[in-house]
Amino acid sequence: MNIFNFIKINESSRVPKYRQIVDSIIYNISAGNLKMDDKIPSINRFSEEYLLSRDTVEKAYSILRERKVIISIRGKGYYIARTKLISKVNILFLINKLSSYKMRIYNSFIDSIGGTAHTNLFIYHCEEELFLNLLEKNRNAYDYYVIMPHFKTEKLKHTSYTPEVIKAIDQIPKEKLIIMDNPVSEIKGNYIETYQDFENDIYNALKEGFGKISKYEKLIITYPEESVYPYPKRILHGFRKFCSEYNIDFEVLDEIYDDMILKKGDLFITISESDLVNLVNQIRNQEFELGDDIGVISYNDTPLKQLLGITCISTDFQVMGETAARMIMDKKKGKVKNPFHFIDRDSI
Repeated sequence: MNIFNFIKINESSRVPKYRQIVDSIIYNISAGNLKMDDKIPSINRFSEEYLLSRDTVEKAYSILRERKVIISIRGKGYYIARTKLISKVNILFLINKLSSYKMRIYNSFIDSIGGTAHTNLFIYHCEEELFLNLLEKNRNAYDYYVIMPHFKTEKLKHTSYTPEVIKAIDQIPKEKLIIMDNPVSEIKGNYIETYQDFENDIYNALKEGFGKISKYEKLIITYPEESVYPYPKRILHGFRKFCSEYNIDFEVLDEIYDDMILKKGDLFITISESDLVNLVNQIRNQEFELGDDIGVISYNDTPLKQLLGITCISTDFQVMGETAARMIMDKKKGKVKNPFHFIDRDSI
């Protein structure tokens, strides 16, 4: 068998070449062109055949080894290690809102699971009725159901679930269920869950940054009590717990107002992007020094915040997606707490 008859590299594609190699090998396994114990070319042979750099092929093989798709035998070469877990699976991915954070989780999941699955993404906008309709419409249609459970009440406050939501999720076979981001303790059984611990995450992250936080006189968090896309109240609980334990003067605001009274020694924690932008603009307009006179910590990290030097407290969105994908591929069950960090930059 000549593997080069099956592996296709599209020179004009914007997909990285290493990713094309990974997806092409996985596709050919699912199509039956590559079988268990089939030998595949060495890194040098592969790079010569397609005029690719050795680093490109090595990166692709490294990903395939990590996923246990191939193995390397010293002195002999590379071989297909598994085929049963490579067959295409259909995944329904339900996200509560179309934010940059949620999409980073989704994209990380897709990158990690690669060509092993067809994944359909739906946004239910924290609406219970839309969520229930999507589940009912797609009942028994998918091999896996990935759910990020965040809902809003009639008063636009956050809730993790309702009795109807629990009932609907409970009807999904546990071997097909993946709960992401927000844990739901009411769902019993052995399923995949990779989650944030909102109260303790912010509490522990602020403790980690206490050395810098302690130089400020007042700690102010903007937490919108009512929102079209509300945030878990546990964030606020963890914030208050930290301030109480360290005897820090604090205030909770619904938003950053356009005519904020800013004082030297204030440290703000913003949750929404609009509050962050408004606050930074007002700090500059009032000629305060960001990170010196007034500090800013943003909840949830993004590449733009990294570029601008904004200190963040944030879960690792990429790891969350990778963990869920890996557990599906490896047929593992269990609950995994996602890492959460204090990311020290120039804004405090």
